[in-house]
Amino acid sequence: MCGIAGWIGPRVENPQDRAAKMSSTLRHRGPDAEGIEFLDLNTGENQLALVHRRLAIIDLNAESNQPMHIDDGRLRIIFNGEIYNYIELRQELIGLGHHFRTRSDTEVLLRAYDQWHLSMFDRLSGMFAFALWDAQRHELILGRDPFGKKPLYLMQSEKLLSFASEINALLSSQPKAQFDLDTVHEYLRWRYVPGPRTLFKQIRKLNPGSYAAWSQGTVTETRYYTPPDQTDLTEDIEDETAKRRFLELLDHSVEIRMRSDAPFGAFLSGGLDSSAIVALMTKHSDKPIRTFSVGFSEPAYSELPFARRVADHFKTDHCELVIEADDLIDQLPKLIRHLGAPVSQSSDIPIYLMSERASQDVKMVLTGEGADEILGGYPKHRAESLAGIYRSLVPALLHNNLLAPLIRAMPGASAKFDTFARSAGERDFAARMISWFGAMTAREHGRLIGAPANCGNERNDFPFSSSAKASHLRRALFFDQTSWLPDNLLERGDRMMMAGSIEGRMPFLDRDLVAFVSKLPDRYKVGWRKGKLILRNSMANMLPEEILNRRKIGFKVPVAEWFRGSMRNYVHDHLCSSQSVIRSYLSAKCLDQIVSEHTKGAADHEKLIWALLNLEIFHREFALGAPQ
Repeated sequence: MCGIAGWIGPRVENPQDRAAKMSSTLRHRGPDAEGIEFLDLNTGENQLALVHRRLAIIDLNAESNQPMHIDDGRLRIIFNGEIYNYIELRQELIGLGHHFRTRSDTEVLLRAYDQWHLSMFDRLSGMFAFALWDAQRHELILGRDPFGKKPLYLMQSEKLLSFASEINALLSSQPKAQFDLDTVHEYLRWRYVPGPRTLFKQIRKLNPGSYAAWSQGTVTETRYYTPPDQTDLTEDIEDETAKRRFLELLDHSVEIRMRSDAPFGAFLSGGLDSSAIVALMTKHSDKPIRTFSVGFSEPAYSELPFARRVADHFKTDHCELVIEADDLIDQLPKLIRHLGAPVSQSSDIPIYLMSERASQDVKMVLTGEGADEILGGYPKHRAESLAGIYRSLVPALLHNNLLAPLIRAMPGASAKFDTFARSAGERDFAARMISWFGAMTAREHGRLIGAPANCGNERNDFPFSSSAKASHLRRALFFDQTSWLPDNLLERGDRMMMAGSIEGRMPFLDRDLVAFVSKLPDRYKVGWRKGKLILRNSMANMLPEEILNRRKIGFKVPVAEWFRGSMRNYVHDHLCSSQSVIRSYLSAKCLDQIVSEHTKGAADHEKLIWALLNLEIFHREFALGAPQ
């Protein structure tokens, strides 16, 4: 795990100073080593700069520092991530005549490109973002892993292409980037910034499962991977065979992600996903697995007792952390700077604090992220099928004008009821996918911004491009895998863990495992009461009963209560005072109403207030005034 940055194109002023600023900004991603290299191209007309910060996990020797090159610089690379099957690829490449001078996965990546060129992407099992210079083809290849676990941001001005692991590295030495109000409107509906855009007009994300090629000032982007849930590839398979094969693939995925020359552990929430990972890790370790959990002083929100039950069951070396509202207030501005965007989920702060604590003992952890998005673990995955029946029985006018408002106005209505009332009757597939995790309806959004707004994503319909003939579940999973997962969950996870200088690996997002799960009929994933059925059945003999069948809680921070209590003045000062920037372009009356209704307990606006609060802090941290 590392940080990368650089540029290619016409020569810039003070390149050493510019590269040093980029490197300094990324130091938290790689405190172990720094590497900066400049290459003159086209007899000095163009320049390539490669900047690398290293967090050493595989082959800790200085020989594996980067930038790394082979064959006198014919190929050179800076690389962020891990290639989990590097040992198998190394043996295959040796059999093809290649010679290695290091034990690193970085050199394996270089020689894999040398052998197979761009078809190497089909052979890689890993998470990665890299910049690879091919002097023979005079081409720079920028690659990103299939699900977007590792970030890569691009900034292009005329013929100069800059790239970095984090937005701050691009902003560190560039002219001030412009705030993108159109993307803010999307952020308010989605609760995150859908790719490839960012909140800065000049900066975009390289899409997951894609590579960009720079050649003579021209940049082309190619997608090499599409999650298999885009089309229906369902196969009939016998229950015991499915369970056995699923467990084999997950176990192998865990085993190869435990490859490390540095100490490692696991994040343990006490839920099904992380508990399954810890259970399988114990099979492949002679020593107790180090586990880390975080919770809250409010018992209703803390999962620490469940995590402790799992830790005791598998005799792990366990560490717990308890956080309060003050921790959130103290850390939020810093984490928004690291993310280069609003922090879309309050759970990011506990993840950062847990990462910071874990980094005192280990350099890498395995986590349970991705299980919900491939196995159907969210309540919306069950609700989506029910909502299809609801829409067939209830006319749109009846839902919009009577039933939905009635459900949402019911005393004591929970956030889940509110979400179902808002989403179930939505006929447009794209709008419905946004609505399940969003914070408001299109009508509410229009009132907040003072004008009608199109919630669609016509500039990029990829998340909504699954086959219309596929099941409700499969279409929802494809959206999650191509939007919610890379642009929200994984983006946040990378930035929060790397802010704490620790690497996170996600066994559930193994390509072979995802391909197998995609072929399973829906009944292996979602039932009437529970999701991730194949995982529950496969782990039946390994996990304690109370963990295996407990109700999904999710990693939820009690901010709804904090907004009415210890954070009440903080929210008011940011959203309702004369110092608020967002009041200059959002409806002040609507903002005041949202805060008032929540603090008085008349409504639950937790998601929306969190999104608005983060947007305001984002403006302040990046010194972005009101948009013109």
